[in-house]
Amino acid sequence: MRGRIPPALCLAAALAALLPAACARRSQDLHCGACRALVDELEWEIAQVDPRKTIQMGSFRINPDGSQSVVEVPYARSEAHLTELLERVCEKMKEYGEKVDLSTHRKSYVRVISHDGTKMDLSGVKIDGDVASSLKFACESIAEEYEDELIEFFSHEADNVKDRLCSKRTDLCDHALHIPHDEL
Repeated sequence: MRGRIPPALCLAAALAALLPAACARRSQDLHCGACRALVDELEWEIAQVDPRKTIQMGSFRINPDGSQSVVEVPYARSEAHLTELLERVCEKMKEYGEKVDLSTHRKSYVRVISHDGTKMDLSGVKIDGDVASSLKFACESIAEEYEDELIEFFSHEADNVKDRLCSKRTDLCDHALHIPHDEL
């Protein structure tokens, strides 16, 4: 009996070995979901701006020849507008819930309140204050850490911003490269 390890100790050691991997995957799912939700919300907010609205950019100094180096750019994708959006967009994370894929046990985050008021299928979606606050915190961290990249991507119209930003540029969704787009 002296050399034998108690089963409870074996179970505890096995759980302790698996816990970091489970926490890491949960954290990766959370950060990936926050990045994807952040991109969705920024794209929606940009689309709501009147495309005719412009803002003056450049120097307001008068050049020696009497001209100014001021140009008008579309407001929706201006650095000023994008910076303003980044300051408040993570508040929208309270409108998201958590959905767990039963086959992979991966978590994704879906909007639970539609932008236009249409009914949404919320079957299997966990709507919880802890989920919303975790997602908001992750969103704020991403917005702060990747502010320059977000402004760079959104200052010009681009395709597949979610994949290019969340998977390729930041590696927040590196596992997502193998998941079809409609599941994300």
